[in-house]
Amino acid sequence: MQAIHSPKAPAAIGPYSQAIEAAGTIYVSGQLPIDPATGQFPEGDIKELTRQSLTNMQHILAEAGLTMQHVVKTTVLLADMADFAAMNEVYAEFFQAPFPARSAFAVKDLPKGARVEIECIAVR
Repeated sequence: MQAIHSPKAPAAIGPYSQAIEAAGTIYVSGQLPIDPATGQFPEGDIKELTRQSLTNMQHILAEAGLTMQHVVKTTVLLADMADFAAMNEVYAEFFQAPFPARSAFAVKDLPKGARVEIECIAVR
């Protein structure tokens, strides 16, 4: 296993890696919508928050020499399923066909009171 870290994404806030590569598969930890420059959530609605989470993911993948086209599976966690349609609009800006497999869940709480968290699995 090899840890992957991008200075362009927020540092892990616990005992975990931003991503791990094992046998050509990259597992990116859930990305909260934290702006790494400020350490805060960006101003705006769920669209801006989703964009920040996916941008963080992009930076981590880039550190491994990959793009969003290498993503085969994502998991989206939402604090409120009413945000699903707006999240989906932004999500579609980051991926193209063939789209990765995806699960999306509403959860009771997310770290730091976030409204969205997104993780992925990518392959070389």
